[in-house]
Amino acid sequence: MSNQSPATGIVTDARTLGTSKMLILGIQHLFAMFGATVLVPAITGLNVSTTLFFAGIGTLLFHLVTKRKVPAFLGSSFAFLGAYGLITASGQEIPLTYSSIGVAVAGLVYLALALLFKFFGARQVMRYFPPIVTGPVIICIGMSLAGSAINNCNTNWLVAIVAIAVVVACNIWGKGMIKIIPILLAVISSYVFAVIIDADARAMLVQKVSEADWIGLPVIWENTGLSIFNQNLDWGMLITAVVTIAPISLATIVEHIGDMCAISSTVHKNFVADPGLHRTLLGDGLATTLAALFGAPANTTYGENTGVLALSKVYDPFVIRLAAVFAIVLSFCPKFAAIIVATPAATMGGVSLVLYGMISSVGVRNVVENQVDFTKSRNVLIAAMIMGLAIGVAYSGAIQIPVGSITISLSGMAVGALVGILMNAILPGKDYEFGVNELGDTSVNFGSRTK
Repeated sequence: MSNQSPATGIVTDARTLGTSKMLILGIQHLFAMFGATVLVPAITGLNVSTTLFFAGIGTLLFHLVTKRKVPAFLGSSFAFLGAYGLITASGQEIPLTYSSIGVAVAGLVYLALALLFKFFGARQVMRYFPPIVTGPVIICIGMSLAGSAINNCNTNWLVAIVAIAVVVACNIWGKGMIKIIPILLAVISSYVFAVIIDADARAMLVQKVSEADWIGLPVIWENTGLSIFNQNLDWGMLITAVVTIAPISLATIVEHIGDMCAISSTVHKNFVADPGLHRTLLGDGLATTLAALFGAPANTTYGENTGVLALSKVYDPFVIRLAAVFAIVLSFCPKFAAIIVATPAATMGGVSLVLYGMISSVGVRNVVENQVDFTKSRNVLIAAMIMGLAIGVAYSGAIQIPVGSITISLSGMAVGALVGILMNAILPGKDYEFGVNELGDTSVNFGSRTK
């Protein structure tokens, strides 16, 4: 097999380009995923170094499971942002530990679906997760988070508007890498602006960076409420977290399939068939569960890195693995993590406002591009119940269900998703068939940019 196609310039073995070019390509992929990956821990309160470490480890694990064939990078999932806020709908102060356990179980759902995909195929399994279910669920994920973004913006709307303006400008007028990394550029621009005009932001940055070491372990072993180790767990909160968060995986699994189709289209190889969705789901699920157990966010394949593949025309998965190693190395620098932790709340608010809105927009896109027929009463009823329950319960407070000596709190997202799946399975008139509409099947992506 040739290392480069004369007609297209596509490189199939990056190691033939030489060490320097190969390193630059790896750094480029790290740069592309970087802003979005570190943004999730900055918003949720998870550890930045741990996040980078398990993004790298998760990517390497994914490549091992998928026979080193798929050029995909695994970074922090935006879809699970709600996992770190939804379970507090009842007013309880629930530590991040329980959220992490819920995300870990969500990763195990990937493994269960991987088995079903292996034995029954994607077309049969996806009948139970059609766009009429996943679309409204995705819409509600974004809508339920918007309030927290506004609260952060309220700390300094001028700083927040700078972040929003940069995201919009990069997406509309940006070219090449500028269009691929709008979130990173928005965070940097707004951050610098805040440090210039706000003395408190400058003081916070100086304090955090000066207190941090240059070198340190990325994994938190102490009983800090981030990892699940050394914890005295409350079973009521634990079950609440699992029941609330696990259903989110039903939307992210659809996102995963869309990403695999998008990468296949970019690279001109059918990764859905080889190594197969059962392997890619297994790799993604294992990476997510492993990360969550140690207090890092859920992992997901990144649209940003797919954009870099299209831009560079270097499709060798070795370059992605090189970027993963760079992420691991960077995770051992606490001073870098301190810079992220000192990010002004208004900067996070401005960027988050765009991201949460984009998540909801992805749900709308999922419904539209799959041409969901809303003249059918079943579809109207399913969408109505999902959105009514998800938003209604979120505003009124979680549903409390006593079970023996413990109390399980069901958030709006959990109730809406479960009711939607059940109604779709029971009501007659299913009309969605996976694999028929490629545009619709690939229309789910929670990345920081639109495709």
